[in-house]
Amino acid sequence: MLPRLVLTRLDGSLLSNEQLQDKVLLIVNVASRCGFTPQYAQLQRLHDHYASQGLVVLAFPCNQFGMQEPGSHDEIAQFCSLNYGVTFAVMEKCEVNGDAAHPLFKWLKQEKPGLFGTEGIKWNFTKFLVDRRGNVVGRYAPQVSPEQLQETIEQLLRD
Repeated sequence: MLPRLVLTRLDGSLLSNEQLQDKVLLIVNVASRCGFTPQYAQLQRLHDHYASQGLVVLAFPCNQFGMQEPGSHDEIAQFCSLNYGVTFAVMEKCEVNGDAAHPLFKWLKQEKPGLFGTEGIKWNFTKFLVDRRGNVVGRYAPQVSPEQLQETIEQLLRD
């Protein structure tokens, strides 16, 4: 079950659990200077197509992998808007591993460990899918494109 959290967007506005209730969540740690950065476009397409059906895309900028997200909140917001026309929720920059990891990522990793039971996130654009009941149903490596998750997302939206 999704832990009780209040999440903060890049612009400082809050996103509460109530706003995420009964939604399918696609949660991704992102970076603007990564080889996987073009996945922003696919995330936006999924948002455009499925938000009205209950999909919420949550992107969490993270600078823990190769220092590939060095920008300020304003710089990240501008990058996302100008380069990819992002309208889905981009949250405050955070850490996804270690003692200072965001509580949401601590929970996600615990609920859906990676290969051989390891919890650590290995790189930018690791993706997690959470169903409408708040269960983590999938963890996907950066190489798995957001569009490859479309069939699973459609099934979760029907459930």
